[in-house]
Amino acid sequence: MKGPLNAKEAFVSALERVGIDPVRLFNAINSSASELPKQSTVVSSKSEPERKSAQLHALLQTAVELSGDPGLAIRLGHNVDIADFGAFGFAIMSSVDMKAATKLHLRYVKIFAPAANKWSSIEHGNGLTVRLQQSLGTPAQQQLVAEMAFSNLVSNGQFLSGSSAEGIELQLNYPKPAHFKAYQKHIPVPTVFDQEYNQCFLPNEWLKLPVRTANPAASVAFIQQCEEMLQGLNRIENTSSAIRRLLIQSAGALLNISQVADRLHVNERTLRRRLNAESTNFRIICDEVRNVLAQQYLAHTSLNVADIAHLLSYSETVNFRRAFVRWNAMTPNQYRQQAA
Repeated sequence: MKGPLNAKEAFVSALERVGIDPVRLFNAINSSASELPKQSTVVSSKSEPERKSAQLHALLQTAVELSGDPGLAIRLGHNVDIADFGAFGFAIMSSVDMKAATKLHLRYVKIFAPAANKWSSIEHGNGLTVRLQQSLGTPAQQQLVAEMAFSNLVSNGQFLSGSSAEGIELQLNYPKPAHFKAYQKHIPVPTVFDQEYNQCFLPNEWLKLPVRTANPAASVAFIQQCEEMLQGLNRIENTSSAIRRLLIQSAGALLNISQVADRLHVNERTLRRRLNAESTNFRIICDEVRNVLAQQYLAHTSLNVADIAHLLSYSETVNFRRAFVRWNAMTPNQYRQQAA
């Protein structure tokens, strides 16, 4: 599986899909920058997240200017492929329903999106409001970002649910633009302008829709990968964490020590020696990963205990039950009831 793209890379991929040459775009941005007066003090005072946000704002604004299409941001959002984001995208695609997919989006969007764009949600009795707040960029740039973001949100929702966006409502904090026809084509939901926030209301009926590509077992593994990315656990990776990562990625057919050694390009003897130096061994790590995955399966899927035992490479369900009790001092069914 390919690694996740960041927001800039996904944006470039979308540019290519709508027929815009990224090289020409970057050349135009560099040319414009060379004509501006030097502002080194201001630039150097920006944090890395702020610089990345400024780059994306410049890319989007220049792309619109070069294309002569004021609705380009909407078209781009419609053409950003959710699968471009690796484990993040596949975690969403394997979610059980649209509510779970939306919750995952809100939790993991910070992995790749500019830090200046803050997503949040507000629960209502009849649905969920997803809000986008921006702290950087001109009003025109912020409008373009909102157009691209909500076009992508609605487009992905239609793809995942395989249905229309019925019941969804969009509120935007800027005046109705002249290119409103682009909204009607790519964001086919009721839209009101001059509101306090940029936000989208998702009704309960839509949130309950099943995801066409749902795969509860795979979803657990992808979510674990997203958690690792979110927490930065793999920035400096020792042998133990490398093994945990490989085992999580192989959920459903857990690798044995020989296969892990092969993936890490060492022999079994070397692998065991390295683990011993880290005061652990392969069985301990394997049990840790099995327990984490078992808890996730029990809490977030409807898989029965026998299926979970199979996914964790237990030949007998009774052996899995015994191991789970040893790890958690309760049975799998008791854990599921507690989690519910």
